[in-house]
Amino acid sequence: MSQAVKRIADSKFTLSALMGPQDANSHGNVHGGIIMKMADEAGALVAMRHANAPVVTVAVDSMTFLEPIYVGSLVLCHAELTYVGRTSMEVCVKVVAENPLTGASRNTNQAYLVYVAIDPEGNPTPVPELVYETPEEELGAAEAQERQNYRKHQKSKSSLTHERPTIQSE
Repeated sequence: MSQAVKRIADSKFTLSALMGPQDANSHGNVHGGIIMKMADEAGALVAMRHANAPVVTVAVDSMTFLEPIYVGSLVLCHAELTYVGRTSMEVCVKVVAENPLTGASRNTNQAYLVYVAIDPEGNPTPVPELVYETPEEELGAAEAQERQNYRKHQKSKSSLTHERPTIQSE
């Protein structure tokens, strides 16, 4: 049974992987798609931990690539909730590339991803409320609410019609 209210600390998560030749182009740079996949997996795990339910990705905002990541780097995706709506959750994922031999690390990417919790039939389902414990968390929540308002505004301006895809269970 899920809790009515949870803290950001209750669902924080770090996903890590050592980057090998299979992850890179011919120049030794890790493909952006590899980093995006890791960020989405880390974000989804945070959202699932919060919701105690499966989630689907509904938006990826501002995936910023600040520096390249090279073969041999340990990539860490630090993910935490920034905002929770009725059924949706925004997760901030910060990506760090670390040299495992020296311990030197660099912030290479940051992304905001939005997930919706779903029930067994694939319909959106309510998630626990999120309590903010620090002024930094409250500031992050206010910024996240602005991003959410912007996303809603952009969606209302879109000329595309969106049908909800059918989610099939295996």
